[in-house]
Amino acid sequence: MKKIIEVKNLSKTFETKVKNENGKKEKISLTAVDNISFDINEGEIIGFIGPNGAGKSTTIKMLTGILYPSIGDINVLGFTPWKDRKNMAYKISTVFGQKGSLIPHLPVIDSYKLAGAIYDIDDESLHKRINEIVSFFGIDDLMNRKANTLSLGQRMICEVAIATLHNPKILFLDEPTIGLDIVMKKKVRDIIKKLNKEFGITIFITSHDISDIEKLCSRIILINHGKVMLDESMKNIKRNFLSKCVATATFESSLDNNAATNILNNLPISFETQNDTLQIEFNKSKISTGEILSYMSKLGNITDFAVSGSSLENMIYDIYTTKKGGNIL
Repeated sequence: MKKIIEVKNLSKTFETKVKNENGKKEKISLTAVDNISFDINEGEIIGFIGPNGAGKSTTIKMLTGILYPSIGDINVLGFTPWKDRKNMAYKISTVFGQKGSLIPHLPVIDSYKLAGAIYDIDDESLHKRINEIVSFFGIDDLMNRKANTLSLGQRMICEVAIATLHNPKILFLDEPTIGLDIVMKKKVRDIIKKLNKEFGITIFITSHDISDIEKLCSRIILINHGKVMLDESMKNIKRNFLSKCVATATFESSLDNNAATNILNNLPISFETQNDTLQIEFNKSKISTGEILSYMSKLGNITDFAVSGSSLENMIYDIYTTKKGGNIL
C-alpha cells in the first residue's frame, strides 16, 4: 500500500516559565510529543486518540504545518509540512472544532464560493463542484440559509462538505460528532465512510467518542504522555482483545473441583470454581460461547448463566492509566 504520511522520531518540546521553590520564575522544557513514529497508508481511516494533554493536538499541528518539530521528520504527500504548508494545503483539508470555514452571517453558498476563490478554482469548475457536493451530501436545502441558523449537526455536515471542495487527498477531522444526537451522529459517520469508500480520501480522526472510533476506523493510534502507546488495526484489536470473554454459571449444588478439572483442563480457557459458581475466561476466536455452555452443562444443572465481554472503552482506559508504551496485544 502507498504511504502518504510518514512520521519518524518526532518530538516537540516547549519552553515555559514556572515558579521555583523560592518563588522565582525559571525556564523549564516540556515535552509534548516524545519520539513517536508511524506511517499512514492511502485510503485508511485512522483513529488518533488519547486523553487531554496526551500530545494529539501538537502532533496534528505538526502534520498540518502549523508547528515545526524540535526533532524528527514528517512527510505528508511528499511535502515537509512546515516548509511546504501553502502547497500542501491544496492536498489536505481540516475540520477542527469550532474553527469552522462557514461565515456565520452569510448563506452557506457564499462560504463555498469564497473557499473556491481561496483554492483558485475557476468559476465553471467551482459551480460544477458545488453541485456535486450538494448532491453527495444532500444539503441543497441548506445552501441559502445563513450558517448561524443551522443546527449543530447541519453545520458539521456543511463543514465536512466545504472541506472536500478542492478534492483533498487527506481529511483531518477533530471531534466530528461532538454534541450531536444519535440520528445526526449516524448521518455524519455514514458520510465519513462514504467519502472514504467512494473517493478514497484518507481520513484522520480525533475523537473522545469511542463509538466514533469503533464504527469508523480501520486502525487506532493511541498516544499518551507524548508517546505512541498502541498502533494496531481494528481487526487485530477485535480478534486479540475484544474477543476475550468471561462466562459465569451458577449451579444447583456445589461443584466437584476434580470433575471440573477433568472436563475443562484441556480447553483453551482459564477457570475458577467457588462453591456453586464456575467462572471461565475464554477467547471467542478459539472457542465459542455455545461450546463453553455445553462443557459447563456436563458439571450439573445450571440455574444462572451470563457472559460479559471486553470493551474497546475498557481497553483504552487501561492504556490511559499506565505510563508504559508498547503494544499491549
